[in-house]
Amino acid sequence: MDLDPRLLRYFAAVAEELSFSRAAERLHISQPPLSYAIKQLEEALEVRLLDRNSRNVALTAAGAALYKEAMFLLQRNAEVKQLVRSVDAGAQGQIRIGFVGSMLYRGLAELLKRFDARYPKVEHVLLELNSAEQIQLVERGGLDIGFIHANPVPEGMACLTLVEEPFSVCLPERHPLARGDSIDLATLADEHFIFFSRLFSPSYYETLLSMCLRAGFFPSVKKEARHWLSVATLVSQELGVSIVPRCLARSRLAGLRFLDFEHNRKSVSSLIWMPAHESRIKDKHIELIREHWGGGQTPDGV
Repeated sequence: MDLDPRLLRYFAAVAEELSFSRAAERLHISQPPLSYAIKQLEEALEVRLLDRNSRNVALTAAGAALYKEAMFLLQRNAEVKQLVRSVDAGAQGQIRIGFVGSMLYRGLAELLKRFDARYPKVEHVLLELNSAEQIQLVERGGLDIGFIHANPVPEGMACLTLVEEPFSVCLPERHPLARGDSIDLATLADEHFIFFSRLFSPSYYETLLSMCLRAGFFPSVKKEARHWLSVATLVSQELGVSIVPRCLARSRLAGLRFLDFEHNRKSVSSLIWMPAHESRIKDKHIELIREHWGGGQTPDGV
């Protein structure tokens, strides 16, 4: 049978007070309804829970056993209510977050610390994925939010620009042109380039290509990688040169030099999510993301 939490609460009060009058006063009810409630509980369980006379009230063995279980059930009932309310308020549960590796050098680590501090009961599941993979997973519901490089997003997906920064030329530190702080991109016309993968981010590939064309040459792209850190690592191994977001200079990868050059393009990082996939936890985290990056910009792509 299902035990009515109200009857259990009434019984627990009587068991603790061993007095119907004191228990009724504690529960803010009159004594007759309390006596009737205990009778209902005894009839439902088909046992006697209390020995009572005009002077005393005592628990039977069955009553003592029920009291222990009643306290557990009432506590569990309160915990479930608190859990549901906490989840509804966006303060407890789980959020799945995708990110591109370069976000670690654009303030993501500091943001994650703020997530943990403000929502300590939320489990933050992190997945490092390229932008194309994140867009697919966010659209299907496999991720709640994603931090991506600039990419076209499907209809119905929100895209909020968070960070815009210049690009830098990335050279092996032993490269003859790596000694200064800046460089003319045209001087690299005969070099082998390592580009971000055209398959996984056509927009970034075209951005790098357009900067080379603007400098007066068509680059010899010998290698492509699906992560910016992989691009930089390949350059550090003297397998070519590249153009990368300036934030990678904060990666502290050994064997690299990052040089300024004249250009008018920006490396853009954005937040994506599906407004149609409702989640209070997600909404709370998006609010904090806006706060962390100074409000971002008006979402587009919706």
